[in-house]
This record gives sequence, C-alpha cells and structure tokens, in this order.
Amino acid sequence: MRIKEVVVVEGKDDTTAVKRSVEADTIETNGSAISKETLIQIQHAQDKRGVIVFTDPDYPGRRIRAIIEEHVPGVKHAFLSKEKTIAKNGKGLGIEHAKDEDIRSALANVYTPKSETDITEDIPLDILVVGKLIGHPNAKARRTMLGELLKIGYTNGKQLHKRLSVFQISKQQLEEAILQLDLEEN
Repeated sequence: MRIKEVVVVEGKDDTTAVKRSVEADTIETNGSAISKETLIQIQHAQDKRGVIVFTDPDYPGRRIRAIIEEHVPGVKHAFLSKEKTIAKNGKGLGIEHAKDEDIRSALANVYTPKSETDITEDIPLDILVVGKLIGHPNAKARRTMLGELLKIGYTNGKQLHKRLSVFQISKQQLEEAILQLDLEEN
C-alpha cells in the first residue's frame, strides 16, 4: 500500500513501524515541542503532497495534533486506539507497538476535518446522552468503542461533540454506531 501524503509521526520508532507497514514518507516531530523548522517542513509537505497526522493516542499525541492543526490547516488525521498501541510487554504505548494491519487500516481511513467556518453542529447533544456517551457510568468505555468504530480516536465527553462535527460524522452514522455499541454490550 502506497501513501501519497507525507505521514507525520512523533519519532524514529514510529517511522520504522509506518515504513514496515506501508510505503510512505514521514516527518518526525521529535516530541510535543515541535520546532518552527518542523512546522515549516510540515506546511511545505501539505502544500506539495498533503499530510496525514498519525500520533500516539495519549496527551502528547493530542497536543501535537492540535499544534499542527493550528499552524497547518487542512491536514488529514489517522487514529489508532490505545488498545492497539500497547507494547507486547504492557509497558509502553505508541504507534511503534501497533500491528502492521492496524497501521494500514488507520492510514486507509483518514479524516479531513472541516474548517471552523464550515462546521455545522447538526448532532443534538441529547443523542450523546441517550446514547450513553456522556453522563453515564459506562460513558468512557462507550466513547472508546465509538472512537474505534468511527475511526476518530478516543475523546472525552467535551471533545466528542466537536470531533463528530469536525470529522463530518452524520447523525445517521452516529445513531448506527450507537446501535452497534448497544448490540455489542448485550
């Protein structure tokens, strides 16, 4: 599988894992303190070929995504759940620990967020409550599974509504995913 866009990852081990799984070029941020030079390089890649941000499913990974999105609008995003990025020994979390097929799947299912001006909030909050995604004892587990199903990554309750809108998830897609969550729980 050849990836046209440049894949932005956190470090060398992530580059190794991506190149083991697909044919792609990468840019490494070398942690969450992204340099000006790296941001310029990412912008150049975005202008020439497009960019897919593929960071670890943890706080530093989310911070890197936010920084890149702020400085380089229109980048695409690929996500993997925490469960798919845990090291075999259980000590460590990151893209470098993911299976090749999970990396290929994540890179085949990228999202391009809408710009802030294009976002239309068409999903009422009450769907998230009724769907037990917020304000419910199992909400966190259900959001984790929802992020996996919709391939939008894990979000907390506050972030979920915005991420659904940003990644253009329709009310129907959400309702179908909630139904699938209900079926899997029973």
